[in-house]
Amino acid sequence: MKTLKEGDKAPNFSAKDQDGNTITLSDYKGKKLIVFFYPKANTPGCTAEACNLSDHYAELQKEGYEILGVSADSEKKQSNFRNKFNFPYPLLADEDKEVINAFGVWGPKKFMGREFDGIHRTTFIIDEKGVVERVISKVKTKDHAAQILENA
Repeated sequence: MKTLKEGDKAPNFSAKDQDGNTITLSDYKGKKLIVFFYPKANTPGCTAEACNLSDHYAELQKEGYEILGVSADSEKKQSNFRNKFNFPYPLLADEDKEVINAFGVWGPKKFMGREFDGIHRTTFIIDEKGVVERVISKVKTKDHAAQILENA
């Protein structure tokens, strides 16, 4: 697993969002973008993280950020997750893991003594030129917006 790091050019991805719209990196050219990868829609940690970003959406937008959430869930699961919590940003349904692999966040994990492959909860801050400005790998799910804003 080779995770993108600061200074890397973000991969030009293309994936469907919860409504079946195609979203690409180039849609965000000239904007700052937060791409957060989470293991699974509607699970406690992922819900806390996504809700925290949603609660602080206005502040993040004031700093010039757009937000994209990404997991390997289906469009239907992403749609249910987004509608249930009224997230103001798109969630990408990356079932074939193209975006997940491009950013290098898929790999071996341990949970309750079990080892398995999965998504490592990671957030990438991408600047207006499409370059990775920051990588947050120790995500505080309940306080994630503050982590992003503290170095904005």
